[in-house]
Amino acid sequence: MSGAASRHQRLYTELRSRICLLDYPPGTRLSEESLAREFGTSRTPLRRALARLEDEGLLLSRHGVGTLVTDVDIAELTQTYALRMELAQLTSTLSPRPVTPAMLAEIDVFVSLGAALLARPGARAFAELNMAYHSFGLTLSGNDALRDTSERLYFRTARIWLKSLPGMDLAEECAIFLAEMHQTRTALIAGDYHAAALIRRAHISMSFQRLSAL
Repeated sequence: MSGAASRHQRLYTELRSRICLLDYPPGTRLSEESLAREFGTSRTPLRRALARLEDEGLLLSRHGVGTLVTDVDIAELTQTYALRMELAQLTSTLSPRPVTPAMLAEIDVFVSLGAALLARPGARAFAELNMAYHSFGLTLSGNDALRDTSERLYFRTARIWLKSLPGMDLAEECAIFLAEMHQTRTALIAGDYHAAALIRRAHISMSFQRLSAL
């Protein structure tokens, strides 16, 4: 990756994380001048990152107002989760990558982090680990189009969890999350990608049902 591409990716990833972790709540106006100064960059790569986030539905540019953080579109939530479930199942059939020792070592780390989270539940820690674990799940497929689409859909609604957790049983959510990791680890050790994909699909479905109940 070139220097320019690396800077763009760094800006994009950091801004996306701040939006999804509610450091920039919905309605926040982002100042190009302030961000360029903070990141020590010109406005050109910054504008590219902002444009990419706008294309993904996380930002909205309004003439005379500026660039604003969008809110989660509840009406869109059902369709997004339905599509995420189907895409999760496709990871077992579209260019699945072979299970490697490095992959198993990585999920072992996630299981350890999940156990630590369950011992000391925290909403932000839950959201951060969820984001990291989702990125790990994307590495199970070698299909670029599948990974890109799954990633866009995930981050489009990722904020809903952090906004909803105050009304949920956080300890129970952490326990469910850890159970998913354990089940996925068992499936990967067995080399059963189909089982791993079904586990992910089931947990996305159950997550949506719990969100809907709120």
